[in-house]
Amino acid sequence: MSLTLAQAQTIIAAALAKSKDMGYQPMGIAVLDAAGHLKAFASEDGASMFRFDIARAKAWGAVGMGVSSRTLGERAKGNPNFFVSLAATSDGKFLPQTGAVVIKDAQGKLLGAVGASGGTGDEDELICIAGVQAAGLSHR
Repeated sequence: MSLTLAQAQTIIAAALAKSKDMGYQPMGIAVLDAAGHLKAFASEDGASMFRFDIARAKAWGAVGMGVSSRTLGERAKGNPNFFVSLAATSDGKFLPQTGAVVIKDAQGKLLGAVGASGGTGDEDELICIAGVQAAGLSHR
C-alpha cells in the first residue's frame, strides 16, 4: 500500500480544521510520500512565504529518518555535527524541528510524513497528528 492522494488530502483538511478549532496562526501543511516526494500541500490565506519550505523540510527529515521531527530534534542535541551535515548535504531540505510526524499504515509500514509550519512546534505537531488520525493511519 502507498499513500494515496485522497489520504493526503484528508490529512491536510483535518489538520487545517484542528488548527482553526485551536485558533492557531495561518498554517502551511506538506504531505510527502515514502520516497520524500510531495503528495499534497496547502497554505492558508495569510500564511507567510516560508511555510512551504519549513513544512516540507520537517516532513522530509521525518520520512527520511523514519521518526517524528521532534525525535530528530532531540537526537540533534546529542550529535549536532551530524545533523548540520544532513541539512547541508540535503540542500536545506532537512529540518530537525518539532512539527512533523511519520505516516504509517496499520501494519506499521512507512507511507510518508506530514509537516506543518505556522505555529509553535507543538502546535504544528498537534495538527499533523490530528490529520493522520483522521485518515485512519498511524503517526507512530
